[in-house]
Amino acid sequence: MTTRREREQQVVVEGRVVADFGREFLVELADRRQIVCTRKGKRQDAACGDFVEVKLTGSAQGSIIRVGTRRNLLFRSDEWKEKMLAANVDQVVILVAPKPVFSEAFLNLSLVACEAARIPVVIALNKSDLPEHAATLASLKLYQKIGYLVLSMSAKSDIAPLMPHLEGQLTLLVGQSGVGKSKTVNALVLSDVARVGELTASRETGAHTTTFSRMYRLDKDTVIIDTPGFQSFGLFHLTEDQIGEAMPEFRPFLGTCKFNDCAHRNEPGCKVIEAASRGEIKAERLSFYQVLIEQHRELHESHPDWKK
Repeated sequence: MTTRREREQQVVVEGRVVADFGREFLVELADRRQIVCTRKGKRQDAACGDFVEVKLTGSAQGSIIRVGTRRNLLFRSDEWKEKMLAANVDQVVILVAPKPVFSEAFLNLSLVACEAARIPVVIALNKSDLPEHAATLASLKLYQKIGYLVLSMSAKSDIAPLMPHLEGQLTLLVGQSGVGKSKTVNALVLSDVARVGELTASRETGAHTTTFSRMYRLDKDTVIIDTPGFQSFGLFHLTEDQIGEAMPEFRPFLGTCKFNDCAHRNEPGCKVIEAASRGEIKAERLSFYQVLIEQHRELHESHPDWKK
């Protein structure tokens, strides 16, 4: 609660966004008070994790008047809109599972988004109790060879493998609907703070059980941010060069191709394609990149007025 004197003097205080409800934000002040805030005008440019300046307007209300400089920002976008997920995080845990059907495309898109934002990644394979788990874990060895940390866990019975990687970090959790992210959050917070949905067996998809980004403090130095589950991770905001740079195994070969504007699709003298033919880049990753670039071009050609 804010004091009457603070409101009458239109006191401006600093805080951090700990929940993003879309049009409203929950902001935690330095003394751990939490107030509900709006953002002036039509701008909805605050995200969970942002440091902000707030003008107090009510007993537990405020107005965000400035968003601080960000260390990083993770968001997804399509041709119609952008969705900010979180800002100023130390790492991202991408949660995957054998069921719903494991989506390598979603994992790759998420990795590109994190790499482009320069945010370290942990890949956590949930549902270790399922018989399909071993095969899915084997398929993730590709990502271990690239340099990503891959771990196996069960939100239902064994969250321990994830814990050491969260300590002292602000971690953003992302994942498709149905991979067990809500159960993971509940296990970490030791409370049913996230509503758990059922898996739709006929479609092998999960229900969207979290509808907004929310920060949870596990201890003094360890914090997680839960985000809504989603089925796709749009990268419409990235350029082709940024997508290439976001593929770690491509980097040693970028800038060495015969043509300066090489898109690594079918151009002669492409060093990325040559590396793939030698096995230095996995064929699956090159194929993913080439399909992504093709889709990216089609989207941008159909929306030429979209901001650059």
